[in-house]
Amino acid sequence: MKFGIIGAGPIGTSIAKKLVSNGHEVKVADARGIAYLEEKEFVGTPVSAEEVVQFIDVLILALPLHVMPSIRTIVEKCDEGVIVVDTSNYYPFRDNRIEEIENGMVESVWVSNQLRLPIIKAFSNLLAYTLAHKGTPVGTTGRIAMAIAGDNVSQKQIIMDFVNQCGFDTVDAGSIADSWTFQPGTPAYCTELTQEELTEALQKANKDKAPMLRDKIMEHFSMEFTHEDIVNLNRKIYNL
Repeated sequence: MKFGIIGAGPIGTSIAKKLVSNGHEVKVADARGIAYLEEKEFVGTPVSAEEVVQFIDVLILALPLHVMPSIRTIVEKCDEGVIVVDTSNYYPFRDNRIEEIENGMVESVWVSNQLRLPIIKAFSNLLAYTLAHKGTPVGTTGRIAMAIAGDNVSQKQIIMDFVNQCGFDTVDAGSIADSWTFQPGTPAYCTELTQEELTEALQKANKDKAPMLRDKIMEHFSMEFTHEDIVNLNRKIYNL
């Protein structure tokens, strides 16, 4: 299949590499302009944001959440039927305070409203390092799982199949309105769980407590943390 990715950071480039290795065609764009791709190393064809939405089956948005409104005019040029995937997470210190989300709106519902398009939420509850280095073959004991949410069942299944190709089991987390169960601050967020463990973690999510726990994590971060330190801290703070 043909993929377009807007965003050439750690998440976008990791997804591109995995898709190309599985035989898919991948174009990569930077929302700020193609010049921003010149010094980056990634797998896929570098194109402009306007080109990345042309002749594709799936568009993956690997961008900070606050960027979403600025790409609406680009994304709306996708052909009908293109699956749009949101990988973003909300952090007020980075995205500025977004009142709708602060007042309880689910993050991906807000993104969908900004883009005026239905979306699938995926690639958002694993750290970039996990995505790049911890994928394993189907049937591997302890295989890490990813949560996927969306309102279109057939589109969601297509993305779940691609995630499986990328080396991760999947858990259907319900509709976009249900995607809060793996937002930052929940037990399912960046804690590297198996399919069974992730299913249980989604059920433990507490929407009211999640923002407080998300912000509490940031108070503990250190530049000296290893990847495993971050996962273990998430598990501790998020009540696993």
